Amino acid sequence: MFTLGNVRLQLLSDGLIWDDGGGAFGLVPRTRWEKIIPPDEHNRIPMRSDSLLIESAGKRILVDTGYGEKLTPADIERLSLQGRRLRQSLVDAGLSPEGIDIVINTHLHADHCGGNTIYEDGRIVPAFPRAEYWVQRLEMADARYPNERTRNTYFAENFVPLEESGRLRLLYGDTRVTPEVLCIATPGHTRGHQSVYIESAGQKALFLGDVATLAIGMERLAWVTAYDIDPMQNIETKRRLGRWAIEEHVLLIFMHDPHIRAGYLREKDGWWKLEPVEL
Repeated sequence: MFTLGNVRLQLLSDGLIWDDGGGAFGLVPRTRWEKIIPPDEHNRIPMRSDSLLIESAGKRILVDTGYGEKLTPADIERLSLQGRRLRQSLVDAGLSPEGIDIVINTHLHADHCGGNTIYEDGRIVPAFPRAEYWVQRLEMADARYPNERTRNTYFAENFVPLEESGRLRLLYGDTRVTPEVLCIATPGHTRGHQSVYIESAGQKALFLGDVATLAIGMERLAWVTAYDIDPMQNIETKRRLGRWAIEEHVLLIFMHDPHIRAGYLREKDGWWKLEPVEL
């Protein structure tokens, strides 16, 4: 737990997976990216799956819910999923699912919203029974009607039960959550991707989601993942956010990078460099 002005923040683990390096680094040659994160013998790199817990204005807000607990043993083996999961992380933080007021999904890829729902008495129901779930309208539209490229990551069981239970709120662009928390549209990874901005007592932070899956992506804008739906839009989003983060001294929070959880972007000799911060 750390504080940003009057807001309390905590990164909660939903485990660590091993994913093919080609997914995270796209067209970047292995001879370049392996110097950043060395792969194992199967060309896989470790990837954290973190959620952000925000306590602001009397609300407990959870940003992203990880893979969740509906995975089959084959799924867990395929992902090499290991470590503490989100629900246990909540317990360790002294909370229960009933204690969450709002769940914000940066987008609806399975590794960001699989924990939205759980099995209960043979049915799939919201995992956070008191919470309202906030998703961009455009993201929901794309998730409901996936194409050949996206149908293996948009799974109806992660979001349709939210609609059916009346727990879903669709957003139309930038949306205020509390006086200190704001959802902002950050397209590129998906058309309806959003990030979460926190500002309190002159201090600022941005939970990026998959704007930059790894921290190196904010230093080298051309390094985009194989999963970005619109790579050029993602580059422009990173450029805009990076310039703003440098000018406004915004703490950037990463959810997947295995080594860097947060940092400040600086400009030196025409290059951007991230200065890591221990949380």
